[in-house]
Amino acid sequence: MDRDLIATGDEVRDWETLMLLYNSALKEINTKIEILRDEFENTNHYNPIEHVTSRLKTAQSIVRKLKNEGHETDLVSMQRYISDIAGVRIVCSFTSDIYKIADMISSQDDVNVLVIKNYIASPKPNGYKSYHMIVSIPIFLSDGPRNVKVEIQIRTIAMDFWATLEHKIHYKFEGNTPKVITDELTEVAAMINTIDERMQALNDTVKSFNATT
Repeated sequence: MDRDLIATGDEVRDWETLMLLYNSALKEINTKIEILRDEFENTNHYNPIEHVTSRLKTAQSIVRKLKNEGHETDLVSMQRYISDIAGVRIVCSFTSDIYKIADMISSQDDVNVLVIKNYIASPKPNGYKSYHMIVSIPIFLSDGPRNVKVEIQIRTIAMDFWATLEHKIHYKFEGNTPKVITDELTEVAAMINTIDERMQALNDTVKSFNATT
């Protein structure tokens, strides 16, 4: 635990309660995704979800983000200003699957969509593409429900491949990646986008053949 975030015994207990909530929220979201995956398999004989990963931010990462954004490093600021303490990433086959999955998650009664960042329609300058949702779901403890925020990222296999390698390169250079490398990454992102578009078109063609046979 980070001393900037937790100093007293009461704060330690509050931290443990918060982590229990965020971990429970990850379990809830993962269960929802697993049920959706089973439904796809059962009704459509097709599973658009390739794999799912989830993680909790460390105390050190939370403190670093609060400091970078100019906030106090305390538990109140942590809950108020950081929306991705609990994070889930869904990797799917095609771009059309991204919106299908997002719609199915957001349509559930106990899921409240707070923020949508569509980096597919509007990619970041470096070429990053993904669909981000900040949602809130209730976690029921003995003293009643608590609403907990979770960030959900949905992307294709190709988008995930690029984003994972870009993150490793960015980390290696400690955020100061040489321009020649960032330019190359942006060019590769465009190539990745072309691959996604062609695979989507190919999938649409396959479905049209199936519809006529």
